[in-house]
Amino acid sequence: MNRRIQIFLATLVSSLVMAVAVKADSPIRPGIRIAIVGNTFADQLRSHGYLETLLLQHWKAEPVSIRNLGWAGDTLSIRDRPTNFPTEESTLRVHQTDVIIACFGMGESFDGDAGLANFETDLRAFIASHRGKQYNGESDVRLILVSPIAYEDLGELTPKVAPRNRDLKRYTQAMKAVAAGEGVPFVDLFEPSKALMADSGANPLTTNGIHLSEYGYWAVARVLYDRFVENEPGSDKWQLTIDAKAKKGDGDGLSVSKLSSSRRELSFRVKEERSPSLAPPTNRELPEALDQMRDSMIVKNLQPGKYVLMVDGERVASASHDEWAEGVVIDASPAHRDAESFRAAVNDKNQHFIYSWKALNQVHIVGERRNSSSGRALPAEVIEFKELTNKKDETLGRGIELKTREWRLIPDTN
Repeated sequence: MNRRIQIFLATLVSSLVMAVAVKADSPIRPGIRIAIVGNTFADQLRSHGYLETLLLQHWKAEPVSIRNLGWAGDTLSIRDRPTNFPTEESTLRVHQTDVIIACFGMGESFDGDAGLANFETDLRAFIASHRGKQYNGESDVRLILVSPIAYEDLGELTPKVAPRNRDLKRYTQAMKAVAAGEGVPFVDLFEPSKALMADSGANPLTTNGIHLSEYGYWAVARVLYDRFVENEPGSDKWQLTIDAKAKKGDGDGLSVSKLSSSRRELSFRVKEERSPSLAPPTNRELPEALDQMRDSMIVKNLQPGKYVLMVDGERVASASHDEWAEGVVIDASPAHRDAESFRAAVNDKNQHFIYSWKALNQVHIVGERRNSSSGRALPAEVIEFKELTNKKDETLGRGIELKTREWRLIPDTN
């Protein structure tokens, strides 16, 4: 393991250990109902769906249900809404919320040292506003506080990187201290994101230093997911090892049977025992620490040459015999395509919820067009969107269908 991976993993593990010290067990459990609140970071979690997909894949037997109430620009003290907009509490009760994931601190950090005391006061008030509330009708809601990410250095596009990260670190430390004092679980995203950003060969995580790109949400979702399910990073990836000479195979997340060889070809049957990892939305090289979390296959004792992996007749990956012996990333298989389709369905469900909760044209609800034909029709349409959202939630609860597929490794003549 090289020095760069060691630094990243040490930083990541350190931040997670600090979070665990606040609360030994994560409130995220099978079958619970989650609401996400907070700023633009929280809001855009719904548009990418990586975190929700990971949680649904993890607890397929008892799926979680998530509603994203994030709102771009929200801070703890400023959460503007249109006239007559449903209160947050009413929406939390409709969803029968068990756990609230609260993401704040980025916008507040622009107030610097002068705003730190107010931020701590506002954070305690936020926690107090939910304490003892039984939105699910049975038990007190539980909170998880999530810190802001670091500020990314993108050259001229992002001036004053050092002072911005100084402020963000102080606000993160303040969140941690308040969380500890209030007995609330806390997840530090500042340090892990800063470590990822520091990798000189990595893709940028953000588009402007503050707002995550799709790749950024893919990467940060892994950090959140591992914390929420108290998972060792990369422990749930697919790992397949084949010995071509001994005609034996072993898998983690997969099982191998009917392995046979003919000349320079290998064929075997693979049964999927858990969902595959989500492929990164980039073809560029990843930081090695993230690359190690991807699904992969090792094939030992192949005869010299170049080989292509075919899954159910589809070309998936090609590499030399030496590369197969070291391990090749597998994230373009039919199963990975199914996982990506599932994530798209998650995003579609979230969009339907937004149509029901945050109607786009408020003038039809409280403005001059509320008595128009479209205004009169809107209430029924909002109800219909809510029903569609719930139906899509039920469908997602069935998870990704796990299949048994035919895998072949054959000489690559291309």
